[in-house]
Amino acid sequence: MSVAGVSYQSGFLNEFVTEAVPGALPCGQNAPQRAPLGLYTEQFSGSPFTAPRAVNRRTWTYRIRPSVTHQPFVEAAVRLLRSGPFDEVPTPPNQLRWNPLAIPAEPTDFLDGLITMGGSGGPALQTGIAIHIYAANRSMQDRFFYCADGELLVVPQLGGLRIHTELGILAAAPGEIAVLPRGLKFRVELDGAEARGYVCENYGQPFRLPELGPVGANGLANPRDFLTPVAAFEDRDGDFRIFAKFLGRLWEARIDHSPLDVVAWHGNYAPYKYDLARFNCINTVSFDHPDPSIFTVLTAPTAVTGTANVDFAIFPPRWMVAEHTFRPPWFHRNLMNEFMGLVYGQYDAKAEGFLPGGASLHNCMSGHGPDAESWERAAHAELKPVKLDNTLAFMFETQLVVRPTRFALETRILQHEYYECWQGLKKHFPAGEK
Repeated sequence: MSVAGVSYQSGFLNEFVTEAVPGALPCGQNAPQRAPLGLYTEQFSGSPFTAPRAVNRRTWTYRIRPSVTHQPFVEAAVRLLRSGPFDEVPTPPNQLRWNPLAIPAEPTDFLDGLITMGGSGGPALQTGIAIHIYAANRSMQDRFFYCADGELLVVPQLGGLRIHTELGILAAAPGEIAVLPRGLKFRVELDGAEARGYVCENYGQPFRLPELGPVGANGLANPRDFLTPVAAFEDRDGDFRIFAKFLGRLWEARIDHSPLDVVAWHGNYAPYKYDLARFNCINTVSFDHPDPSIFTVLTAPTAVTGTANVDFAIFPPRWMVAEHTFRPPWFHRNLMNEFMGLVYGQYDAKAEGFLPGGASLHNCMSGHGPDAESWERAAHAELKPVKLDNTLAFMFETQLVVRPTRFALETRILQHEYYECWQGLKKHFPAGEK
């Protein structure tokens, strides 16, 4: 499959086989004494060697130079990138919401444009997440990045990204996501003059498709709609830098060639993209309001069945047909913790204030739900079939409290008046009393 000059393989976590030069893959043996075409053999593992076959993740790469050929790492400035433990400032139980991050005035690429909004747990214990936003106005030039702390789920909101990785090229536009495995080297080019979006850094088990249970064999995200790149390599020398996020700190090393020099590879530990418009929504056709878990695209499970380190759920265009039912999300308090973002359009539970590129955070047992205007409109609406269109919101839902960073609590984009959207909710008991 080819999309805008980028080639892909279809499927989710399959055993992919791809070579950019014919004959680069050895036949019948992963690590022959001498790999074809003078290449080096290197295994890229995303799970313990003895993990069960169903969850074992590894890829064999055949590259121009092995990954060890760089100068020693030295610590680099992290700007506003943070990691666990998230203890810069006390975590309030308040509902929080932010306006979109402005595109920077100074030249800023994807790596420098990463700003951490909060997180939980930490990479050393391989549990929890970090939530970042990014705003950039130039491509990464002769700079490469990998995250040893967790895999990265990238949600573009403004402007497309062209992500050059060791295993091929991913093009991700608003309305799509890209997932980059832990440890994968990459650089990001912008499709236009500027870009903005969200990143979930998952410290726990890798994302996978959720089980379907009583839904059956079909629905939600279908494996065939996930696309993995074919091999594409860079054979160029120069004065380059590799940046590594390792145990929460940023490290920098010099390298005299591009590390994106994998000529061929086979395996199932690879980056992938997904068009969120292909998500097949499951919803009620009678009455009542199912839990938002029906909108789960990907999940990173824990050892506790049914409890995710993080779920990635979306709220896309869909039909609403339930009778005698309050259709927007109801008022609720959760054990889980919810970080939401808006890619485009308007979220049906908020009349105003929740803007594309903005975000909200409702932590454990923090009451939240539709604002006063949305409640009034939904409570008195004629309940005929309605198509929610031109909207795409998402949620990172996690088992651990998301602890905001100092930036998140002190930035000018924090909406200090967010709580006011619920203050107009009136007493209606007993019914008819004014």
